[in-house]
Amino acid sequence: MVGTAMAVLLQKAGHRIAAVSDPRAASIKRAVKFLGPVAKVKTSALAPKAECFLITTPDGLIQSACAELSSNPAVSGRYVFHVSGAGGLDLLASANKAGAYVGCIHPLQSFSSIEGAVESLPGSYFGMTVARGAKTVAGRLVSDFKGIPLRIRADQKPLYHAAACIASNYFVCLMSCVETLCRACGIPEEDARKAFLPLVSGSMKNIQQHGAVQALTGPVARGDLETLQKHILALTDCAPEYLPMYRLLGDLTTKLALQKKTITAGQAKTISHFFKRSNV
Repeated sequence: MVGTAMAVLLQKAGHRIAAVSDPRAASIKRAVKFLGPVAKVKTSALAPKAECFLITTPDGLIQSACAELSSNPAVSGRYVFHVSGAGGLDLLASANKAGAYVGCIHPLQSFSSIEGAVESLPGSYFGMTVARGAKTVAGRLVSDFKGIPLRIRADQKPLYHAAACIASNYFVCLMSCVETLCRACGIPEEDARKAFLPLVSGSMKNIQQHGAVQALTGPVARGDLETLQKHILALTDCAPEYLPMYRLLGDLTTKLALQKKTITAGQAKTISHFFKRSNV
């Protein structure tokens, strides 16, 4: 999906997509649907076809795909990039050894469809981790995606990607929790989304304008322990599986409230102790 979307954008920017390779016929058929006539070859036969290669496989297949590509000596002097968020340049060691210039261009974006990816990639940040000799070409590709480069050291990639997962995947999980609690209140899922997404959008706007600490509102920020006790009692009765998450996030929120200086150190200590207790 991501590979096809990237190829579409590069094609729009004036690049010629010389060839695609995928063992799955359905993926090739889908790519051709978006890209038009394009050569379909084995990975080992790709090297002579182009100057630059994007490996967009799942992380666990990057190393083997790179090794197959690099088995052809024509890869020497070419550019080989993968798009993994957590993977480092070690995944491209075979290409580097064969004389290619290597790097990673990771789109800091989530996709549910190729059309959606083509629409959302422009304007997104791209985590860039590149070896010597690949910086200029990597920057040019990000520019052709109409993206914004974000330099990430190879040793920082797992931490960077953990941040990305919290921002995207775990946020989705939190909204699923919201839907579950709303259903318990008798609010249909569709109505829950309509009701709570403006609240989410408002929070995101505040974060964008003022940063996370200053965007904080709610009972923890007010030092409202009575309301927090009501939350715990309600969750204990209705959704006890969410209690560990609620307590952990509440304790982290207490630290933010203290940073924002909307509660005193004494209040923060009391609230933090409340969240860490096993019982109300």
